[in-house]
Amino acid sequence: MGKVIALANQKGGVGKTTTAINLGASLAVLEYKTLIVDADPQANTTTGLGFDLRNIQTHLYSLITSSMPPQKAILKTPIEGLDLIPSHTDLVGAEVEFIDYENREKLLKRVIDEVRDNYDFVLIDCSPSLGLMTVNALTAADSVIIPIQCEYFALEGLGKLLETIRIIQTGLNPDLHIEGILLTMYDKRLNLSKQVAEEIKKHFGEIVFDTVIHRNTRLAEAPSHGKPVIFYDASSKGAKDYLNLARELIQRNQLTPMAQMEEQ
Repeated sequence: MGKVIALANQKGGVGKTTTAINLGASLAVLEYKTLIVDADPQANTTTGLGFDLRNIQTHLYSLITSSMPPQKAILKTPIEGLDLIPSHTDLVGAEVEFIDYENREKLLKRVIDEVRDNYDFVLIDCSPSLGLMTVNALTAADSVIIPIQCEYFALEGLGKLLETIRIIQTGLNPDLHIEGILLTMYDKRLNLSKQVAEEIKKHFGEIVFDTVIHRNTRLAEAPSHGKPVIFYDASSKGAKDYLNLARELIQRNQLTPMAQMEEQ
C-alpha cells in the first residue's frame, strides 16, 4: 500500500507545488513509483509537469463529482514511474458546491484509496488555504509535509495549520501525522535565513527535515519549461536538494520500491 503524503500550508509561495513536482520526480528517479494529485485549482503542478490544461478532459474535479474510476484521469508523465491526476480551475467552486454532499470531507479519500496500492508514494499538492479541499487532502493522507520558507513571517499562520491538523486527527483521520517540516528558499548568504532555520529547528526538533531547499535559479526556471529541475538541470543545487529530500523521506519510512518487492 502506497504512502499518501499531503503537502500543506495555507500561506502561498512557500514551495508546496515546487516540492510536489520535484520530490515526486526524485522519488521516481530512485525507482519509487509515484502519483502526484494536483488538488490546487490553480493547477500549477499540472502545468509545471508540461501538460496543457486545454487538452485535459478528465481531472480531479471530474473524479470527485462522479463515480468515474480514477484510472481514467491518471496521466503518464514523460518521467518513468511518475503519474499525475491533474487539476482544473473548476475546483475553484468546490467549497460551495460540495457543502451539501454527504461525507464531503472524504471525497478525495475515496479517489485515492482506489489507486494507492499501485504506487509507493502518493503526493497531494494542496491549495494555499485551509478550505474543504485541504481538509479532504488531510483526511485522505497518512502524513503531511509542511513547507516553510526561510523568510520573515515564516511561522505566521503555522499555528492555525497545526490546529487544523489536530482537528482532523480528532474527528476524521486519527492516523494522520506530521511527516516533517521542510525549510525552503534558504539563502546561505542571508543571516535572516540562518536565524529562521535555527528558530524552527529549536521549536520543532526532529520533525524538521535535515534536507534544506536552497534558493536556486534553475529550480525557479524549470516549471516554465514544463520539467522538474532534475530533468532541466540535474547538476543544479535545486536538483540535488530534492534528490536528498527524497532519500531522507525513503530512509525515514524504511521503504523498498514496489518493483523490487515484486521481483522477490
